[in-house]
Amino acid sequence: MFDIKWIRENPDAFDAGLARRGLPPAAKGLLELDKQRRAAETRAQEIQTERNALSKQIGIAKSKGEDAADILAKVADSKDAQAAAEAEARDASAALDDALSGIPNLPAADVPDGADESANVEIRKWGEPKSFDFEPRDHVDLGEGLGLMDFENAAKLSGSRFVVLKGALARLERAIANFMLDTHVNEHGLTEVSPPTLVNDAAMYGTGQLPKFAEDLFHTDDGYWLIPTAEVPLTNLVAGEIADDDTLPFRFAALTDCYRSEAGAAGKDTRGMIRQHQFKKVEMVTVSAPETSDDELERMTGCAEAVLRKMGLPYRVIVLSTGDMGFGARKTYDIEIWLPGQGRYREISSCSNCGDFQARRMKARCRVRGEKGTRFVHTLNGSGVAVGRALVGVLENYQQADGSIAVPEVLRPYMGGLEAISREAIGKG
Repeated sequence: MFDIKWIRENPDAFDAGLARRGLPPAAKGLLELDKQRRAAETRAQEIQTERNALSKQIGIAKSKGEDAADILAKVADSKDAQAAAEAEARDASAALDDALSGIPNLPAADVPDGADESANVEIRKWGEPKSFDFEPRDHVDLGEGLGLMDFENAAKLSGSRFVVLKGALARLERAIANFMLDTHVNEHGLTEVSPPTLVNDAAMYGTGQLPKFAEDLFHTDDGYWLIPTAEVPLTNLVAGEIADDDTLPFRFAALTDCYRSEAGAAGKDTRGMIRQHQFKKVEMVTVSAPETSDDELERMTGCAEAVLRKMGLPYRVIVLSTGDMGFGARKTYDIEIWLPGQGRYREISSCSNCGDFQARRMKARCRVRGEKGTRFVHTLNGSGVAVGRALVGVLENYQQADGSIAVPEVLRPYMGGLEAISREAIGKG
């Protein structure tokens, strides 16, 4: 959400930011709605002032024993006129808020310009893709070959884009999630949170999923939304709050199930676990003072990279172009892991600085302790990381010629010491 006062004072800069997003100018239309709103509010205030003066005249007339019927009629008329002006102001304000809520965040100055992902810029790599002396298989062949990854029964239960994991693979998924959460809490100092995964309209609006992206979400019959990411409940923990600057930053981490309709992904990644309706993810959220959010983005991205390095999964970090960033982001780093079965890098984490974009929607502020003035906080979110995709990465990068999977050393304590997953070891899972 944007400050209409800032747009009023910087219309050209606002439109220039939209142009970098590939969007047409919007300042003129927004300012016209703002003009209508302010005019109606001014008219309502003027009518109130006039009625106050009339009320004094009534008192004077009555004190003199004069007939005040005409003045009383004017007062009654003014009440109707004020109500009409206030209704017009509310309608104009609602129209303005509706228009503003559908406009994405403006990109930071150092974000590369471009229409789509082709303009993304790689900034670093870690690890070398492993060379195999056999043709590497993808995670579907590996998981089904072990008899521990079942898409057929998942489809019978729920439909496409679901999976049933069994035995050692189910335990491996849990091991990866617990390892990542432990790392973020014990080594990175994040506060673990177990939030609701059903939220209301206000929470979805606060982080920008509503109203624009309703079709990407799952909705219950009694008015709840299933979260697409723990970003939603974690960020909304500060909705409507005023934090003292010296208590910031807040750094949260949560392991949750996430739900996405993938409405715009027809035909994409229909095979396997890359793009599913239900998946587990360790999410990181930071709430910071405005002047530290850029540093917090680097820190958050480093936290996500650390878990991948510990698991020995080769990755690269790219900065997204203006045409590839998400709705609420002003700058985003994507981390992509190497998948030998696909022969390419695939996204496993996306870390974004949203600036004050979400905070304005949530009315989340901060202040210097003891002072009255407030300012909006900055919010950041990032995958730390997607559990299912990390599982895919482990299967494909640690596969053996016989179809077994070596368990990364860092995960073995979470697997009861199991060193490899094979058909022979299934009973040990």
